[in-house]
Amino acid sequence: MVGLADNRTAVATGAACACCGTRSASRRYIAEADGYCCEACLLDRRLPAPTAAATEQLYARFVEALTETLDLREHETGLHSRRVACHTQVLARRLVAEPAALRQIYWGALLHDIGKIGVPDAILLKEDRLSDAEWTVMRSHVDCGWQIVARLPEMTAAAELVRCHEERFDGGGYPRGLKGDEIALGARLFAVIDTLDAMTSDRSYRKALPFDAAQREIVRLAGTQFDPLAVDAFLAEEATLREMVTLKCSAVALPGGAP
Repeated sequence: MVGLADNRTAVATGAACACCGTRSASRRYIAEADGYCCEACLLDRRLPAPTAAATEQLYARFVEALTETLDLREHETGLHSRRVACHTQVLARRLVAEPAALRQIYWGALLHDIGKIGVPDAILLKEDRLSDAEWTVMRSHVDCGWQIVARLPEMTAAAELVRCHEERFDGGGYPRGLKGDEIALGARLFAVIDTLDAMTSDRSYRKALPFDAAQREIVRLAGTQFDPLAVDAFLAEEATLREMVTLKCSAVALPGGAP
């Protein structure tokens, strides 16, 4: 792997992903010894080898493309939804052995914000503080997302993760004010990863924080915002997650890529 400094100064003219051949301005790329790798292919490497039938894999690619489009709408950094889904799997594999259950956690994390498709741009993209009425609309994305995913075949557990992804371990979240083990395990793991990704990504009002700063905040909030079990899994996988955050932060856009 090419170092971070090299990645920031690499000349990308004429380059494309060496794995899938894409060259898109909407994707971010990592410089490697033999060329560039797009973030999508990089995340694919982190997932177990596919065992699903061809139809399910096609379904997976469609949903991943949909969430990538939603991330672009919300001006998220790179492939936010796929990234948090992949990173949540890192924690889930420490606690869950059943492949079907792991797939449900992946789907739920991937589709966590699908309900925002029903939130108007004027609210979703607003940079100023939201009014109480606007917050009510914004918070409705959870139940909207749950209703969408719950209608899909064999996605009950994934839908429950979507419905729980804004809950807090201490009961201070929404929409149902669940606490502790009332919250789906996948959602408790996702909460840690979503916060890690948010804190280590640039925002309009601040620059990305270092991994160590994000880690300290996550540990501080164990038992309140986060399940201590999920935080323990996060600490156990620190090396892997640190590497993945470093790769995210070193990714660059290739000039002249297709939209």
